[in-house]
Amino acid sequence: SRKHRFAEGFVVASLVYLIGPLTILGSIKDGLGDPNDLFVKAGLDGFASIAFAAVYGWGVALSAGLILVIQGGIALFANALEGVLSDAMVDALEAAGGILLIGIALRLLDLKKIRVANMLPALVIAPLLVAIFVE
Repeated sequence: SRKHRFAEGFVVASLVYLIGPLTILGSIKDGLGDPNDLFVKAGLDGFASIAFAAVYGWGVALSAGLILVIQGGIALFANALEGVLSDAMVDALEAAGGILLIGIALRLLDLKKIRVANMLPALVIAPLLVAIFVE
């Protein structure tokens, strides 16, 4: 039915766009003033949206509001932490994020099935280790 397809489109699109390390990493880096990863994610999501919209219809477009709230919330939280994070802590965060991006690339290219989401805690642990042992 039409209502079922609309709701399914909203749920499927929201999950695909919000579950993944690039959502978190991109939003954090955007909050710290570097939106480039989020631009890459937007491009990837844009292509996926075309395919999803062809199958599910307008429910896919509605997921944009939820994405804005969640990614925007992460970015605002990261921006609030900007004054607390030292340059070394931000460098550790970006280094951990870079490793996650390599894992994403290897997975997208079907070279290696890396469970990148399992590495997301590194985005918190790396800056904390710097705060404890370096500063």
